[in-house]
Amino acid sequence: MAEEIAIQKSFWNRTQAYFGDVRVEMRRVTWPSRQEIYGTTVMVIATTFAFAFFFWICDSAFGAAMKWLLNWLQHRA
Repeated sequence: MAEEIAIQKSFWNRTQAYFGDVRVEMRRVTWPSRQEIYGTTVMVIATTFAFAFFFWICDSAFGAAMKWLLNWLQHRA
């Protein structure tokens, strides 16, 4: 029974220390400004659309090439 109480006390001490450390670290964080958040958000959205367009072009080209190859092999046989 005494061991269980010691374990619980140790758990609570560790938990308090953990949250104390979290509070200290959160004070050290340099948060981005509203303008930085806006700029990076726009950049991420623009990059996502650019990659989507690039992969759409690649998919269309590979699809057309496969269609041509399958038609060519089908008429050859």
